[in-house]
Amino acid sequence: MEYLIHLLKDKKFSALLKDKEPYIIRTNRNIFVYLCASIMSQQLSVRVADVIYERFLALYDGKEPAPQQVLDTDSLTLRNIGLSNNKVSYIKNVAAFAVDPGMGYNLLEKMDNEEIITYLTQIKGVGRWTVEMLLMSALGREDVFAVDDLGIQNAMISLYKLDRSDKKALREKMLKISLKWSPYRTYACRHLWSWKDNDPVKKKSGKEIAAKKKSPRANKLAVKKATSVRAKTAQKKTKGV
Repeated sequence: MEYLIHLLKDKKFSALLKDKEPYIIRTNRNIFVYLCASIMSQQLSVRVADVIYERFLALYDGKEPAPQQVLDTDSLTLRNIGLSNNKVSYIKNVAAFAVDPGMGYNLLEKMDNEEIITYLTQIKGVGRWTVEMLLMSALGREDVFAVDDLGIQNAMISLYKLDRSDKKALREKMLKISLKWSPYRTYACRHLWSWKDNDPVKKKSGKEIAAKKKSPRANKLAVKKATSVRAKTAQKKTKGV
C-alpha cells in the first residue's frame, strides 16, 4: 500500500513494518453510538467494557439506539448496567448534542480534523483524545497523530530514544518526528500501538460483541469485580489513604 512506501522512508520506523500486514481503515457512520461506546470503555478492561456495552445494547433490543432513545432512558437504568454517575451524565450529554446541533457522519465529513475536534469537545465528557480516536477509526481520517496518547509516547520514546523528563520538549519532538509520516500519521499510530500491543482504537462493534456472548456468570463476575475495585478506591480516598 502507498502508506507503507511512505513510512519506510523513516529508517527507524521501518523496523516496525517488517512482515506486517497493511492496515485498512474502515469507517463507522454511527458517530453517536461510537462516542457512547468510547465513553463507556474509559478506564475499564476490554472484557468489562464489552460486557457493559452488550448490556447497553440489550436495553434497546440488541440494536444501536437513536440519541432520543438514550435521552428518554432513565439514568438509574443506565447506572444499573454498570456505568458510573459521570459516565451516565456524559452519555446523556452526547445524546443531547446528537439531537441538536447534531453529529451526523455527513455533517462531520465536511469539516477538517481540527474543526471536528473543536466542534465535538464542546460536549462535557468528550476530550481531544476521544475525538482523535474517532477521527482515526469512525471517520477514517488518514493523517491524525495522537501526541498525548500514552501508548504512542512510550513507543516513540523506546524507538527514537527520547527523553521523557521534560513533557513539553517530548511533545514537540514527537510532533516534529511525526511530520515525516504525514499524510499517513494514522497508520503510523496504528503500527506504534501494534508494536507495543496497546491499541485503544481497535474496538469491537455491537454486532461483534453480540456474536461472541460471554456466559451470564462471567458477565456478572466481570462487572462485579470492576464495581468492587471502584468502591475500594473510593473508600481509600475517603479515608485519606
